Amino acid sequence: MAKRAERKGDPVKLIGLLWRPTVSTGRSGLTPKLITDAAIRVADDEGLDAITLRRVAEELHVSAMTLYPYIAGRPELIELMLDAVTGEVYTGQDLPAGRSDWRDRVRHIVTANWQHHLRHPWTVDVRPGRPVPGPGASGKYETELRALDGIGLSDLEMEHTLTSLLATVSGLARETVELNRAREQSSQSDLQWWNEISPVLATAMAGLDHPTAERVSGTLGETTGLSADPEGALRHATEVLVAGLAALLEGR
Repeated sequence: MAKRAERKGDPVKLIGLLWRPTVSTGRSGLTPKLITDAAIRVADDEGLDAITLRRVAEELHVSAMTLYPYIAGRPELIELMLDAVTGEVYTGQDLPAGRSDWRDRVRHIVTANWQHHLRHPWTVDVRPGRPVPGPGASGKYETELRALDGIGLSDLEMEHTLTSLLATVSGLARETVELNRAREQSSQSDLQWWNEISPVLATAMAGLDHPTAERVSGTLGETTGLSADPEGALRHATEVLVAGLAALLEGR
C-alpha cells in the first residue's frame, strides 16, 4: 500500500513556485515545468513513493543538485505535480458549463474527475490538507463552479455541492486504486479470492446473526463478480445527489 503524503512546505515559497514564469536559467535549460512533467511521468509509472529529487533528476539525466535552484524539496514538487495534472482534467473534452442540462454538467464533473484519478493514481495518495491554490487548481475550480452557477443554488450551496462531489469521487477513486493494486499483486480474480476465503470466514463467523449483510454482499458478488464495486457506488451516489439537487431546486 502506498504511503499517503502530507501537504507540507512553506506556503509563501510555494506560491512563488506555482505562479512564477517557467523560464529556464543557467546552462541546464531546466524549468520548473520540465521538472514537474518529469516527476509526473515517474509518479504515473512508479507511484508517489518513488518521487525524490534524485529519482526525478535521473529521469532528466542531470544531478539532483541541479534541481535545487528550481524546486525547494519533495513537498513543493508534489504540489507542483498536483496543480499541473489538476489543470488538465478537462483538456481535450468539452467543459461542463457547455452542456445545457445542469444534471449532465454534474455527471460530467464526476466522470472527468474519476478518469483523472485513474490516469494519475498517485493523486489519491496525497492527503487533502490545506492546499495552496495554483493556476491549475484555480482554473479547474472556476470551470466547475460555472457549471453550477445559475441553476438556482446560492454561492455557499454551489461550494458545498462541488466539495461533496469531488470528495465522493476522490474517496471512491482511492478505493478503486487500492483494489487495482491488490489485484495486480494477485493471480486471483475477486471471485476466486472470495471463494477461497469464504469457507474459512464462514467458520470464523459461525453463530453470528448477520442475515442482511450476508444477503447484500452475496448479491454484490453474484451481480458484479467483485469483492467491492466503488465505480458502481459512484454512479449511485451521483444519481442520488442529482435527484436531491433536483428536489431542492423544484421546491423553490
